[in-house]
Amino acid sequence: MDSIQYSISLVERKSRNYLSASERQRFIEAAHRSSRTEIQTFVLTLVYTGCRISEALSIRACDVDIEQQYIYLFTRSKNREFWREIPIPHEFARALELVHSLRKHQADFRLSETQLWKFSRTSAFRYVNDLMKEANIEGLQASSRGIRNGFGVAAIQAGVTLPTIAAVLGHSTSKAMSLFTADFVGLPDLRQVERMW
Repeated sequence: MDSIQYSISLVERKSRNYLSASERQRFIEAAHRSSRTEIQTFVLTLVYTGCRISEALSIRACDVDIEQQYIYLFTRSKNREFWREIPIPHEFARALELVHSLRKHQADFRLSETQLWKFSRTSAFRYVNDLMKEANIEGLQASSRGIRNGFGVAAIQAGVTLPTIAAVLGHSTSKAMSLFTADFVGLPDLRQVERMW
């Protein structure tokens, strides 16, 4: 046989619950093509923070630090409540500032308490699903959970430590993090085998 294709990724043979790097990029590109800037900023918030849809919808103008380029997320997890601060890319912080008039809103206490996105959870899920279709992403990973888990995968592949990823994602236990990483944490090492061929 002249052309034999090898696949060493066992994860690809079963249903994935996370966006791969190429899918993540296609989703970002689809978001940028959206004609509604508030949908762009919403779904990109999911991509760049790994937050849940409900957490994103609760973000207020005062929860975005334009200068330091952080988004602050309030999290309720079982018996505790806490804030997470998540760094975001400079270009995205600028987009949030422009689309949502953040400086103007942050200068007024009443406006600073307003949420950035006014649409419902149902609409938010629909926007994510529509963009998944536009990006030609199908399967278990074509969801908001796939975006969240894809954030974790991208962080692992970039060398971010597991405790840091757990803190950013708001995981309260190491067990939750181990379940999250079970399918893909070993893939970078496995791919080194390709150097033998």
